Amino acid sequence: MDDPELESIRQRRLQELMGQRGGGGHSQNKEQQQAQEEQKREAEERRQMMLARILSTEARERLSRIALVKPEKARGVEDLLLRSAQMGQIAEKVSEDRLIVLLEQINEQTQKTTKVTIQRRRSVLDEDD
Repeated sequence: MDDPELESIRQRRLQELMGQRGGGGHSQNKEQQQAQEEQKREAEERRQMMLARILSTEARERLSRIALVKPEKARGVEDLLLRSAQMGQIAEKVSEDRLIVLLEQINEQTQKTTKVTIQRRRSVLDEDD
């Protein structure tokens, strides 16, 4: 009956309240948060360094412009490029032209079609009897 997302929100709220009451645990929680943030920064730095090795400067610029407009799409393309590089599928730096081709392929695969259906409701007063 309970939603798992709702349960996780309750658990986080309970932990926040417990952290506010017990001052000693709060400093440890703060240290853990700082450590997690540091790990995230390091992971992002490694990611950017890998992308710098894989992409030409023009391709990196194009991908950064895409990230300004559609960050989730840019992140997906970066993930795809990094996986390809780790599997050894990318032998040389990806040029801007190759990135454009890759983006077009992704657009074709993820293209959404919009369908509009209009349903008219007939009222009792509109009917001609």
